[in-house]
Amino acid sequence: MQAVQHYGFYVAAFVLALGALVAFHEFGHFWVARRAGVKVLKFSIGFGPKIVGRQIGETEYLVSAIPLGGYVKMLGEDSGEEISEEDKRRSFSHAPLYKRFAIVAAGPVFNLLLAYLIFTVWLATSSIPLFVPSFADLAPTVETVIAGSPAEAGKVKSGDKIIQIGDKHINTWNEMTEIVKRSPGKPLPVVVEREGRTESLTITPGSRKETQSDGTEIEIGQIGITKSNKALLDSKHLILAPWDGLRATWGWTKLTIVGIWKMITREVSADNIGGPLTIAKISGDAATQGFSNYIFLIAILSINLGVLNLLPVPVLDGGHLAFFTLEAILRRPVSIRSREVAQQIGIFLLICLMLYAFKNDILNVWPK
Repeated sequence: MQAVQHYGFYVAAFVLALGALVAFHEFGHFWVARRAGVKVLKFSIGFGPKIVGRQIGETEYLVSAIPLGGYVKMLGEDSGEEISEEDKRRSFSHAPLYKRFAIVAAGPVFNLLLAYLIFTVWLATSSIPLFVPSFADLAPTVETVIAGSPAEAGKVKSGDKIIQIGDKHINTWNEMTEIVKRSPGKPLPVVVEREGRTESLTITPGSRKETQSDGTEIEIGQIGITKSNKALLDSKHLILAPWDGLRATWGWTKLTIVGIWKMITREVSADNIGGPLTIAKISGDAATQGFSNYIFLIAILSINLGVLNLLPVPVLDGGHLAFFTLEAILRRPVSIRSREVAQQIGIFLLICLMLYAFKNDILNVWPK
């Protein structure tokens, strides 16, 4: 029964976080469409069959069965849709290019805006600094080796960069600590980068007890190395919070963009791509650690959602923006056939990405 409640809490945390992100994203499309004079037919949180819905004015507001996204349906959005002459003035497809561009861009922009609002309120009201890292801050580079620790016994030195544990290549400090935590008392073959060369070491993590969110105690490994946290942002005065919130939003946005690029160039393993189970786990973990951690996670996920949606992949908002950019260059819309083919390719790529993410979920999140 306790396990059911535990997983139920994680599911609830996931649905609430994702619902907030989707609602804000779709509200961006909805709000700008209304301001641009385009008629919005439906505003849905979720996909698939309708669970509940209500018509308010000219828009039907829905909660749908599949809580993995949402949509705003506008008049004239579908290709081939017949529109009367009277309705054309309120049709998305007949709106000026700059209005269509603004409507589509508004979703990702509102995700970034949500993160900015969370960061700004945090900095204005909390005494806890914000964590705003660069890739250098996340790197698995040892700064201090504790005297008498397993790391010292294994001949780890300050300045070593841990690049491999067993057959797992290490890109971030968290990847390293997760393996160490799972390996109390187990000898680990470790490869470090030291002064331009590699060294092979063996480190056996010590053990300490840690209390889980459900009250159970487990043993986790530790090796006795530290890394100072330089990636902290704190507003010195209330009036500086809006500016510092902007700096925090840009810092996390830049980190997300660089991370995606490093995955494309294979500098960072694509095994870091997570799907619904990963998001559910980190949402639940954050929620068990307190409201502030949970809200912080929502801000980070919102930035990720905004950046990913701006990628020039057909079906995503970025794909539509790419078509609009081509339309501006060519002085004519991209043909319906070309868009259909591109969207089919985009759907195929997204399905492949979702399957890969789900595979990572099974390997990394599912209880072993």
